[in-house]
Amino acid sequence: MAVPKQKVSKQRRNKRVASSWKITTPTLTECPNCHELMANHQVCKACGYYDGKQVVDLEKNKTEEQ
Repeated sequence: MAVPKQKVSKQRRNKRVASSWKITTPTLTECPNCHELMANHQVCKACGYYDGKQVVDLEKNKTEEQ
């Protein structure tokens, strides 16, 4: 049975763990309606369309805020 000869320090352990952890950038695609960049599988923030259909009426929301 394998037994470590010495204690692994926290710094050595953390360096090993951190080397395999990386932040990935979010995948952005072009909106087919307004051609702005948008996150996948989410409503476009610029025009309110999702899957070719208008889901959010942005003009209505702007008038309600004012």
